[in-house]
Amino acid sequence: MYNNMALVYDELMDDVDYEGWYKYIERIFHKYSKKPESILEMACGTGNLSYYLAKNGYDLTCFDISDDMLSIASNKLYEFNNVTILKQNMVDFNIYKKFDCILSICDSINYIVSEEDLVKTFNRVRQHLKEDGIFIFDINSYYKLEKIIGNNIFLEDREDIFYTWENNFNKDSNIVEFYLTFFIKEKNGYYKRFDEKHMERAYTVDDIIQFLKQAGFSEIDYFDFFTFNHPDATCERINFVALP
Repeated sequence: MYNNMALVYDELMDDVDYEGWYKYIERIFHKYSKKPESILEMACGTGNLSYYLAKNGYDLTCFDISDDMLSIASNKLYEFNNVTILKQNMVDFNIYKKFDCILSICDSINYIVSEEDLVKTFNRVRQHLKEDGIFIFDINSYYKLEKIIGNNIFLEDREDIFYTWENNFNKDSNIVEFYLTFFIKEKNGYYKRFDEKHMERAYTVDDIIQFLKQAGFSEIDYFDFFTFNHPDATCERINFVALP
């Protein structure tokens, strides 16, 4: 769960095209002839995609498990009266409402490291989705987590932030552990250090399809990220579209 890292999350993710992500979702709506009015965004983080969904008039409910991320999202979305922000967990969320569309972006699904919990999450999604609704989400591919991220160390040195990112991929559990150490420059010129540990589970496409079917989804498609092309063996991010 993001704690101190929430404070620098947006700066570290400045290379992510959230507006382009929003436009891709709109293309998915068009491809599947969907015109949703109500959207539920799971694991909304600091509200970067939420901003574009709200700005374009959707009746948006978004949730995250991190208080720190939600605080930043609230500041980002305060101007919109079509947004409801909640603190919930993907595995057992309950909102007493059904939605036209449910979204989860930026590999949030990989953070669910138990197969049992992932099935529970998909069941919750199915229960909150209207019969003609659409579920859209992405994952870091198995290839990316094992071959690119796993068992590697990354360093980044920016003007006010230095961090190390050390990873360990366990082939038995299919879980990669991220060990992050940050040094953040403060106003007094000194650097504050903090450490965080994150975990993601590597799932195959077949795993995801199986769990979606268990949850009651009947039509399932998957694409190379930002396209409608079939992903190849070295695809790093896979986008799924599931219909009841």
